[in-house]
Amino acid sequence: MKIDLYTDGTPMMFSDDPMTRRQALKAGLLATAGLLLPGRALVGPLSAANRASDPAAATPTTAQPRAKAVIQIWLWGGSCHIDTFDPKPTAGRDYIGQFEKPIATNVDGIQLNELLPVLAKTADKFSLIRSMTHGNNGHETASYLVQTGRQPGDRQVYPSMGAVVSLFKGYDAGYKGLIPPYVVLTEPQGRFSEAGFLGSRFKPYATGGDPGQTRFAVEGVVAPGITEARQQSRRDLLHNLNTLEHALKSDPQIENAAECEKQAYDLILGDAGKVFDLAQEKDALRERYGRNTFGQSCLMARRLVEKGVPYITINYKGWDTHKQHFQTMRRKLPELDKGLATLLQDLQERGLLGSTIVWCCGEFGRTPKVLWEAPWNGGRNHFGKVFSALVAGGGFKGGQVLGASNATGEEVKDRPVYPCDLIGTMYDLLGIDTNARLPHPQGLDTRVSPPLGDKTASGGRLVELI
Repeated sequence: MKIDLYTDGTPMMFSDDPMTRRQALKAGLLATAGLLLPGRALVGPLSAANRASDPAAATPTTAQPRAKAVIQIWLWGGSCHIDTFDPKPTAGRDYIGQFEKPIATNVDGIQLNELLPVLAKTADKFSLIRSMTHGNNGHETASYLVQTGRQPGDRQVYPSMGAVVSLFKGYDAGYKGLIPPYVVLTEPQGRFSEAGFLGSRFKPYATGGDPGQTRFAVEGVVAPGITEARQQSRRDLLHNLNTLEHALKSDPQIENAAECEKQAYDLILGDAGKVFDLAQEKDALRERYGRNTFGQSCLMARRLVEKGVPYITINYKGWDTHKQHFQTMRRKLPELDKGLATLLQDLQERGLLGSTIVWCCGEFGRTPKVLWEAPWNGGRNHFGKVFSALVAGGGFKGGQVLGASNATGEEVKDRPVYPCDLIGTMYDLLGIDTNARLPHPQGLDTRVSPPLGDKTASGGRLVELI
């Protein structure tokens, strides 16, 4: 168990036992193999005849779906909104701490933290939501809220957006890639069950490894210390010893197994697995992204989008800054700046930004008032009342700001945006019917987005940004 703290300093316990990367890979490869095996259960989008109207649901946007993929940059632990995308230069030292001079961007009226100069030059490519809110200060429950759009506590564990996209844009919807349709770089978030009641088939494939290393040791694809030649010789030896395969070449089950093996080896030795080889990229571009885990993860995400993978999460850890917040920000913000800005530029240069949603935020913000006293020594605690998100591409406009917090960043001043509003808008841009039914193991009537009511607050779809 780990111990963390709520905003008021009280302890909070939580489990840190996520599904292993090997289990996630197995689930992803089984989904690939399932295309070839008889008796596979079909789970996926339902026909219009099976979609009941729900007058309580938020009205979808009228924009034509443009997005084919999503890159989610998950600031694990919660980033401080006033030290990133919503600076408050007049709030005083107890709020702004060491960041007294926000910088102008290439869009009039938009300022960013002084350590985000590359993003400042690309502000015309993204929009900022400065009024995200849900009021929850617990890591697990806030993570669940932001990634599902659902309030916790109704005895159902709903799937995250990544799992829902995998359902509606994955294998059952015609996805043909060998790489699973929902990928996490590099490890599961571990705060909640990403697949929820959809089950392990819709869990993300967590790559493991570190794309910032000389060789990206992807779990189940790249075996540390074993060359491709040795992998091939092992495969050849296996086939030479497999007398059953030679004796029953025309048997349907043997043929299916052989095809599954072929696809698995294509991930290891063939062209499909080459997507994970960042050495194929020019050194100059890799330097632009930043030679660190986050920067190279952003480059990896772009390569996965090029391969047709519909949902990629970059699990960017290190934002839970209860102590020595400003020292940590001086390390993290330059990484975020180069990696995210270059990702947006690179996607645009390759004609992919218009069809790829990029969204960046954590589970909440951090307390606007700095905790100078010991043991925090200039830290910030959890703050779900107000936080910020960055969105770009896939139908989102650039150079816009939606909503506002007050002068100290402690309250939503204008246009509250709840997680279900943001997620619902992204579903609209992806062409996913938010009133479509989700397959539930007990046959319950569950929908992509929650009905609005006592448990689900909404400010409406983000029509201002599309």
